[in-house]
Amino acid sequence: MIKVAFFDAKDYDIASFQAADTNKEFEYRFFETRLDENTVKLAEGADAVCVFVNDDINESVIDALVSYGIRLLALRCAGYNNVDIEYAYQKLHVVRVPAYSPYAVAEHAMALLLTSIRRIHKSYIRTRDFNFSLSGLTGFDLHGKTVGVIGTGKIGKVFIDICRGFGMKVLAYDKYPAKDSDIRYVSLEEIWKEADILSFHCPLTPETRHIVNADTISRMKTGVVLINTSRGALIDTEALLNGIRERKIGAACLDVYEEESDIFFQDRSGHILDDEILARLISMPNVIVTSHQAFLTKEALANISDTTLSNIRDILNTGKCVNELCYRCPGFSTCSRDHTEKCF
Repeated sequence: MIKVAFFDAKDYDIASFQAADTNKEFEYRFFETRLDENTVKLAEGADAVCVFVNDDINESVIDALVSYGIRLLALRCAGYNNVDIEYAYQKLHVVRVPAYSPYAVAEHAMALLLTSIRRIHKSYIRTRDFNFSLSGLTGFDLHGKTVGVIGTGKIGKVFIDICRGFGMKVLAYDKYPAKDSDIRYVSLEEIWKEADILSFHCPLTPETRHIVNADTISRMKTGVVLINTSRGALIDTEALLNGIRERKIGAACLDVYEEESDIFFQDRSGHILDDEILARLISMPNVIVTSHQAFLTKEALANISDTTLSNIRDILNTGKCVNELCYRCPGFSTCSRDHTEKCF
């Protein structure tokens, strides 16, 4: 049997992976703790390690995994900014799930937007107390508004389709524009200037880190609504807070947070929140924060499990996988192998 050590495992991970393993090919070891230099010892004896967005796979962790004879790291997510991809080359195969459910994330982004601008969360709280006043609940139509979409991968494209269904005008930016599409691509400068709503669907890279900062906020429309269901560090949180206080930003809908790794996915309701910035954000009446749940649908969990197990089988059986990450691949550099040959 293939032995897989799971880190940062939640109940829904355990249930979905056990259900996906219909032929009982895998022996699972589930750990609640995240993978880092202090916990990597738990992986010893495994054939593969499976991790999520807040595990820290740096040089030391990679060296430790290799010393245990582990040559495969399986990400059960699309993002990979928490893995030192270049250092892993020729040491550790890294595979991911590039598209578990673009609908789940895109639909959650729209749900956050609608909840915010139509004050649904405030109405829910009021009516629970039998307060049926409409004072302070005035929203605005999405029809006719301009939405700027940063990143037009699978999630971004689905979000664009949803926005078009609401009669919105769509402007988009992507470093690698989709070929043969009807998406209107413009410069970031034009998006900052024209968008009433901004939604982020791009990966976190050195180039996109803090793409929303004091300077870019100053170039946005007054009252702009920001939606981030991608990675927290796309937004400079201090600049976001200042923009909200100065009434430049009309609302923020966040499913991710720059310093979420020690906070999200845990019940902290009985504790004082040490992160003052997050506490201030949550206290703002025009900010909605969900705890990285945009991906969390039954369909997405099933796709994550199926794809992850398939990725593990492919690497261990053939040494190659269409979902392998390598710093030589397009997006990092140029590689003619295109996943048809072994990366190393």
